[in-house]
Amino acid sequence: MSTTTPPPDEPGVRASRALLRLDDPVEWAISDDLVGYEAAVGFMEARVEAIAKGEARELVWLLEHPPLYTAGTSATDADLLIPGRFPVHRTGRGGQYTYHGPGQRVAYVMLDLNRRGRDVRAFVGALEGWVIETLDGFNVRGETRTDRVGVWVRRPHKGTGVEDKIAAIGIRLKRWVSLHGLSINVEPELAHFDGIVPCGIAGHGVTSLVDLGLLISLAEVDMALASVFETRFGPIVRTPPPVFVPA
Repeated sequence: MSTTTPPPDEPGVRASRALLRLDDPVEWAISDDLVGYEAAVGFMEARVEAIAKGEARELVWLLEHPPLYTAGTSATDADLLIPGRFPVHRTGRGGQYTYHGPGQRVAYVMLDLNRRGRDVRAFVGALEGWVIETLDGFNVRGETRTDRVGVWVRRPHKGTGVEDKIAAIGIRLKRWVSLHGLSINVEPELAHFDGIVPCGIAGHGVTSLVDLGLLISLAEVDMALASVFETRFGPIVRTPPPVFVPA
């Protein structure tokens, strides 16, 4: 997963600036039930529009999806290794194929970069730092790489230089408000990743907290995410999750 390109008509947006930490509370919602992908995207689109208009607060929404694949704007057919295994959803975020499913914590991040600084690199770096510091709280050393996206864990017992991906990051910007976000593998079915080349990166594996031998629950990950978020981005206020009418 990767970021979209900033709008070309915005002068100076690539200048290096620190992402601002705001004192205004960010709403923080957690869905206990599985959320369908299209419903989640529809909600995000509407919420981002409201944030851009100043009609709603920023929001971080934590959830799980049923098993599915998403295809970003750079996805190629060759990277879908088992067509028909799970539904494939085309999405406006940057990047290639990724998997979502139960046991994976998805964090959809709807933050207003008009107020926090229109610096995409700083924003992605802040998201990466958020994940890495959260993992560090469980004694897991997550790292980034300049030649591939996501957060990685070294696996020396598998061989020299072997690294597995534990978290993915992919965003889209609409009127400089972010959509999509990140996912951390807590206890997903890792075999489900076999149906794709995750994020178009071959030659590396996928891992999870449980795969690393850590019996950590989603609730524990959520608490760690909240604590680190407040340090990096600003205070949060709990809010009920979106409610969807069954199809």
